[in-house]
Amino acid sequence: MKPVSEQLEIIKRGAVEVIREDELKKKLERSAKSKKPLVIKAGFDPSAPDIHLGHTVLLRKMKHFQDFGHEVIFLIGDFTGRIGDPSGQSATRKTLTKKEVERNAKTYEKQIFKILDKKKTKVVFNSAWCDKMKTEELFNLMDKYTVARMLERDDFLKRYKNNKPITMREFMYPLIQGYDSVVLKADVELGGTDQKFNLLVGRNLQGDFGQEPQAVLTMPLLEGTDGVDKMSKSLGNYIGIEEEPGEIFGKIMSISDELMLKYYELLTDEPLDKLKADLKSGALHPKDAKKKLAKIIIAQYHSEKEAGAAEANFEKAFKHKGFPDNAPLIKVKETSLLPALNGITGLSKSEIRRKLKEGAVEINGKRIMNVRFSFESGSEYEARVGKRFFRVKVL
Repeated sequence: MKPVSEQLEIIKRGAVEVIREDELKKKLERSAKSKKPLVIKAGFDPSAPDIHLGHTVLLRKMKHFQDFGHEVIFLIGDFTGRIGDPSGQSATRKTLTKKEVERNAKTYEKQIFKILDKKKTKVVFNSAWCDKMKTEELFNLMDKYTVARMLERDDFLKRYKNNKPITMREFMYPLIQGYDSVVLKADVELGGTDQKFNLLVGRNLQGDFGQEPQAVLTMPLLEGTDGVDKMSKSLGNYIGIEEEPGEIFGKIMSISDELMLKYYELLTDEPLDKLKADLKSGALHPKDAKKKLAKIIIAQYHSEKEAGAAEANFEKAFKHKGFPDNAPLIKVKETSLLPALNGITGLSKSEIRRKLKEGAVEINGKRIMNVRFSFESGSEYEARVGKRFFRVKVL
């Protein structure tokens, strides 16, 4: 194990809050002295099948703990996924079926080991104990929290004040997530800032069950390629770890310089002080820094060879006005420009309009600025939207 001071420095990189840091330090010191690893827990509800870079922020932090010799538990919330996480929701969330949860969970298991060490990772499903809970046990758990305490939660309080319904099922979500920490005897739980309430419920429940409360580490929610909203597949601003290398490269090259620094901090282990100093002095151009970032990320989830090929294709497209050989082929049914590009890129129609005004849309090498442009059925096109390239087949 690394010295506790070094562990803390790496653990805190990019973190928003540690609750409480003095407790975490004591846990790390005790672990180093006893040679007994801490139990590190992070839960993921399998609400979508694909893992994107936003998810990897927590996975990478888990890997740091794993590298220090601690026991990492990747908890798949197949039971809580059927309840539906109310975090950040302004209305009751649609619940997933058991089949949907199981299908997404299988995909998760496959993707997480691109980051975590499979031999050192314990994967558990909270249905293993939640499905077995008796009614009396559930009532005892419900007695641990009052309605008033639940309404301290910001999203619940807003809905209550706006006379929007909150179901009893939604109240159960933070209780069940917290109970997971009791069952697993977690020493540390990781989560996004939107999970803070849930994480603290776990900490409180452990105390109620006579356990030492877990330390809580919250990580920021990573903005997507638009630099505004949290990375999300539904918003089309995501970068999936299993996307084609050329697609990943183009998406990363399209982010802002400011967001690039946040990506470096949360998605890589690169020294930040030197990076910032080189950018400030002009020794490193932001464009070159983004290329390096793109290659680091592609190498991690694909290979260094594919990272190099993605850069070469990008350079070919921009320096030599060519079209990248590995541009993904997208099939669409729409012929009208806006809905077609929405289906191709995942960008909103307003974002596409903005790119049209900027002259950042080309079809077959010709700049398109008029929304009235339409594709022809049965034809194929080469399209550029910003710094992303696509081969388009219109059905």
